[in-house]
Amino acid sequence: MPPTAGLGLKPQHYAEALASDAKGLWFEVHPENYMAAGGPRLRWLEAIRARRPLSLHGVGLSLAADVDPDPGHLAALKALADRFAPFVVSEHLAWSAWRGVHQPDLLPFPRTRAALDRIAANIGRAQDVLGRTILVENPSLYLPLTGHDLDETEFLAELTRRTGCGLLVDVNNVFVSASNLGYAAETYLDALPADAIGEIHLAGHGADEGGSALLIDTHGAPVAEPVWALYRRLIDRIGPRPTLIERDDDIPAFDELMAERDRAHRMLLGTGACACPHAEPAHV
Repeated sequence: MPPTAGLGLKPQHYAEALASDAKGLWFEVHPENYMAAGGPRLRWLEAIRARRPLSLHGVGLSLAADVDPDPGHLAALKALADRFAPFVVSEHLAWSAWRGVHQPDLLPFPRTRAALDRIAANIGRAQDVLGRTILVENPSLYLPLTGHDLDETEFLAELTRRTGCGLLVDVNNVFVSASNLGYAAETYLDALPADAIGEIHLAGHGADEGGSALLIDTHGAPVAEPVWALYRRLIDRIGPRPTLIERDDDIPAFDELMAERDRAHRMLLGTGACACPHAEPAHV
């Protein structure tokens, strides 16, 4: 997949997404919204996949849980990936399910060596079922946890070494976590292994409504200028990577999102030769 910029695909934008003639444009979807036997969403996704590359960005594997990934969820994810041939499948470094109870958030964990063993095993199980490597996304953090054995960048690098997985670097998550926990976002980004980074996310954040200095990863605002600056720093170091503009709340008009997407695309073009992807037919 050549390193161009894409958008998260939203149902209210299906028609405009299908009609767009933007060079290099690709789309990302949450697979959990498309794990169905049929219906209008799958028909729209088939039409868009016939013209554009897709990526699948999961929110339900719960890789950091103390149990194996749910076999039914993995089977549905594999079926969707086999059908639509995404250029990448990604998930979060977090947990959201435990003993059959599903939480409405992506939750953190102490980065112990035991957690490293467990998460590496869960990634391995997922990759074995899917028949492909996946990318793992760095989390947004709001409060300090105790009991860590490894820094987050060390933890991520060791996961890639053990499992062969890659990294999805969410630059907004880095900015939010660094602000909330008091470390330098630049130092974090500089420590990530360049050759493991397969995709980048850019999103917006907001201040805590309670009046504290806490930043919240809302995905409900434009990408902030400090996040754009961190993105430039990252791609200047590692070279261009496929980059997504994420927006999951207060979703604006398609043209507004495309303006942000085009900004990222121009920045990628400025880091070196950047051919545009061509859409291969979907396997439907």
